[in-house]
Amino acid sequence: MVGQIVEVEAYRGKDDPASHAFRGPTPRNAPMFGEPGHAYIYFTYGNHYCLNFTTQRVGVPGAVLIRALQPVEGISLMKRFRPNVADVELTSGPGKLTKALWIDKSLNEQDLTVRGPLFVVDRGDKGLEIARSTRIGVGEHGGDKFWRFFVRGNPYISRRGGIREMTSS
Repeated sequence: MVGQIVEVEAYRGKDDPASHAFRGPTPRNAPMFGEPGHAYIYFTYGNHYCLNFTTQRVGVPGAVLIRALQPVEGISLMKRFRPNVADVELTSGPGKLTKALWIDKSLNEQDLTVRGPLFVVDRGDKGLEIARSTRIGVGEHGGDKFWRFFVRGNPYISRRGGIREMTSS
């Protein structure tokens, strides 16, 4: 299964109250303090997993939550994992995409820079218009940070309205 990342959110450490790393390292958030380019996967709300990519040098917490993908290949298999769902809804949210791609905690700390069960490839896409907005669902815990990035106009992003988008002036 293959998808193009179309929406992400950034999370940091002790200066980011919405981050799992805000209060320091724990067994759950240990991957955020590890090598960049690895998966940080956690179970949330008692029903789904979220996929993050670690981004900072060892010891400095940082990760990017993968919020949405545009399905590219293996859509019929994704539909087996998320039956009776329209194509545009298959991977349009962090929990939806992990269900559609069958991602769970067994892939936590997977090196995403080498071919394996979960990995990332730069396909060289150019010319995409990237927009910024406030993060989703973090409220007063960092909801003022414009750390959500998405492909403007892409129908596969998780939310389109009700979010403060950064405008250039």
